[in-house]
Amino acid sequence: MVGGLLFLAFAYLAVGQAAANRNGAQTAADAAALAAAQDTRDQLGGLWARNVLDPARWQDIFDGVAAGLEPSCPRAEELAARNDADVLSCAADGPLRFTVEVRTNRSVGESIVPGTENKRSRASATAVIEPRCAFDLPADEGEDKVLPELTCDDRDWRLDPEDLEVLPDPDDLFDVHLAD
Repeated sequence: MVGGLLFLAFAYLAVGQAAANRNGAQTAADAAALAAAQDTRDQLGGLWARNVLDPARWQDIFDGVAAGLEPSCPRAEELAARNDADVLSCAADGPLRFTVEVRTNRSVGESIVPGTENKRSRASATAVIEPRCAFDLPADEGEDKVLPELTCDDRDWRLDPEDLEVLPDPDDLFDVHLAD
């Protein structure tokens, strides 16, 4: 009976080790997907700021299809490594969505369950970038440059082409979160 109880205790320990390793993999996947999406968000915010005087380009930026974006998966690899995992795949699933799959560097470990000593956990996560802003292009009013009013969530940005000292930050323009 004592042997049976010890076996059960070791089996529960093995399950706990596997769960902890799996949680570590999920944490790494979440962080990596968010990092890739945030990197793209920051690039889009920078593109918007550089093109603030050309409102005709804004919609492409908010749709994530603007030219000049650098790959964001290296940022995902960096965050996965910080969480002791390797990126197995990183892909943009459309312009505003990243899916990352990772594998932990550590195995589940030795336990009473045979074969766990070399098992490493895998997990995947998807992060989404959502534009927070809306605008209407103004009618062409001749030589005077009029910028659209930018409404981001509950804040209105009245942009003056003569005074662009204060512009929205990338996190004012875009929300980044894990997909459900």
